[in-house]
Amino acid sequence: MACRRALRAHSQSRQLSIVHNHIFRLIKDAGSSARTFHSQRTLANKCQFGFLFDIDGVIVRGRKPLPLAKDAFQLLTENGKFKVPTLFVTNAGNSLRTRKAQQLSEWLGIEVSEDQVVMSHSPLKMFRQFHDKHVLVNGQGPIKEIAHNIGFTRVTTTEELAHRFPDLDKMDHQRKKAAPCAFEEYFPKLEAVILFGEPVRWEGPLQLIIDVLLTSGKPSDDVSEIPYPHIPVMACNMDLLWMSEHKIPRLGHGCFMNALEGLYQKITGKELKYTALIGKPSEITYHHADYLLTQQAKMMGVQHIRRIYCVGDNPTTDIYGGNLYNRYLQRRKSSNNGQVQTKKVRVASHRADAEFLDEASDDDDDDLDMSEFDSAANIRVIKSLEEDTLGVEKASSCETILVCTGVFRESTDFVSFAGSRISNHNHRDFVIDPMLTHPNHVVPNVLEAVKLVFEKETFA
Repeated sequence: MACRRALRAHSQSRQLSIVHNHIFRLIKDAGSSARTFHSQRTLANKCQFGFLFDIDGVIVRGRKPLPLAKDAFQLLTENGKFKVPTLFVTNAGNSLRTRKAQQLSEWLGIEVSEDQVVMSHSPLKMFRQFHDKHVLVNGQGPIKEIAHNIGFTRVTTTEELAHRFPDLDKMDHQRKKAAPCAFEEYFPKLEAVILFGEPVRWEGPLQLIIDVLLTSGKPSDDVSEIPYPHIPVMACNMDLLWMSEHKIPRLGHGCFMNALEGLYQKITGKELKYTALIGKPSEITYHHADYLLTQQAKMMGVQHIRRIYCVGDNPTTDIYGGNLYNRYLQRRKSSNNGQVQTKKVRVASHRADAEFLDEASDDDDDDLDMSEFDSAANIRVIKSLEEDTLGVEKASSCETILVCTGVFRESTDFVSFAGSRISNHNHRDFVIDPMLTHPNHVVPNVLEAVKLVFEKETFA
């Protein structure tokens, strides 16, 4: 009953197109058409579509698989192998891909490889201009190993920094430690900060990261003048909320970022600038996933993925990101067809990462049709990825499917896409287009999402 109310709100929204109303009727009539579900097949049973599944709130809640999740993935596999190109795209950033693949395999009872997992930090492997820089990383779990695995060679964690500079963290008087040596001034300058995810304790990392920004990476130095722009900061996973076993969403890494931004601005009077924002809904995550999905499809004998279906529980990340990428695909298609492009947006001239970016001139930015919130580093990486994959066809479209088992629940007012209350849980630097939070489809759970797509694609 509750999910049907969400579907009615979805179809009645003034901003949704006639196509969306048609989709609503498809969902409503799904029961009557289910009898033909297994009788329709594509040529040679090969598909020209693929899935991007969120994990938390779609497949699991905390560490517990959601009901019907296993059933959904039984439809996607045959003899233990995936018959549809499938990726798991999560904003989690404190775990190795291998570990996440193992968890998915255990939860779903099928074999999931690490190549099918896209973590929030995965696209950082394309930020090669930073890989040889000395970086400070923050989060929890094996973040140093994660950083090395994606290409960073000189890594210091906030815990290691606190040990090297014991006078920095004074929040907990019981954790005071003696200085390991008297050569703090010889500590190599930190050249960038990477925020992988929320730490276990927030107070210490907030203090240390601000110290590093105020001293241009030399926390042993005094501050006579606040440096601005500060050294580059890259952040993964901007989710304000996420869904665990508890009934109310939990605070996510986006909350830690809000705390850091607020403290930095309060102390300096200036705005903290991000060199790159990675993870959903950032466009770069979907460029990366599209490429991986195409490679997976080719191994199945499918040369081109025409449609990507993004299944998620959060309108402001999963749905927004998928719709944003679809907008990019449509603009790209229009450009390739010789149609008039929309106005290009020039990247702001003020940016903190200028000395680390490649040698291309600023004029290159004028040639990029990107969203106005994309950072210079994001845009250049996307351009580089497009050049590296020249000749590899991208998907023609990207459709979004919202499930009612996670952050979005019709019984609460935390997150909505069609209600009278306007809530914005996206990051500060994302220019919100409310239309992009509207899903193409709303279904009760992930099983119904898979069935809906199979019906649309006449695939079994």
